[in-house]
Amino acid sequence: MRYVDIATLNVRNIADRWPERLPLLLADMAALQPDLLGLQECVFAVGQDRLLGAAGEGAYVIHRAHAGRPEYGNSVLVKAPLTSAPATAERLELGRNRSALRVPVAIPDGPEVAMVVTHLHHVPADEAAREEQARALVAWLDERPVPGGMIVVGDFNAEPVEATYRIMTDAGFRSAYAEANGDEPAVTWPSGIQAPGMDTDGDPGCLDYIWLRGPLRAAACRLVFDRPAVGDPTLYPSDHLGLVARVAVGD
Repeated sequence: MRYVDIATLNVRNIADRWPERLPLLLADMAALQPDLLGLQECVFAVGQDRLLGAAGEGAYVIHRAHAGRPEYGNSVLVKAPLTSAPATAERLELGRNRSALRVPVAIPDGPEVAMVVTHLHHVPADEAAREEQARALVAWLDERPVPGGMIVVGDFNAEPVEATYRIMTDAGFRSAYAEANGDEPAVTWPSGIQAPGMDTDGDPGCLDYIWLRGPLRAAACRLVFDRPAVGDPTLYPSDHLGLVARVAVGD
């Protein structure tokens, strides 16, 4: 049995005390070193994904898909010895300045899997918009099956009680956190950061997920990027908490 560590984080672009947050992100990434990482709200123009990819000893290939603006969007980081080809990455336009990125990943001595990252519409009251985006995402992925299974990560801006969550489960996706722990975490947003201009729309809740479909099993899943700065309980790596799952692939 081969295990792969998969992580997700909404990096919160360069807002909310970015220069102070960066050392926390780098320290946690250097310690975590996941095999696959999906980032949302990543600002390509300042190389946020490249900075995180260089934080530890791992060698990462980076794939990007813009969302609304060419310098901003979602990223997938693939750590060697896993391999991925830039030409095989695909982007789905979801509207409302949102998109999804699908990257086929070859696992040594294992199957090919698809790593997908997305970030759905954020306005709390606009549940119908998220539902539409989730249905479009599922339909797109249904047309692109892979033998080893599919991983979808990201900030869905939807709690488990919302229809968006049910759209994913009805399509055969299983939450890695719930599979490993029996239930979803109570909160993945907000982290506890205090900053000028911080997002205060909506109530605290579970908005971030690692979804699995096919012959994949979550052996463990936990919150990451979840520690405040030493001496400053108002400073976190992002306004979201991240997740990491240890996933069994293959036979």
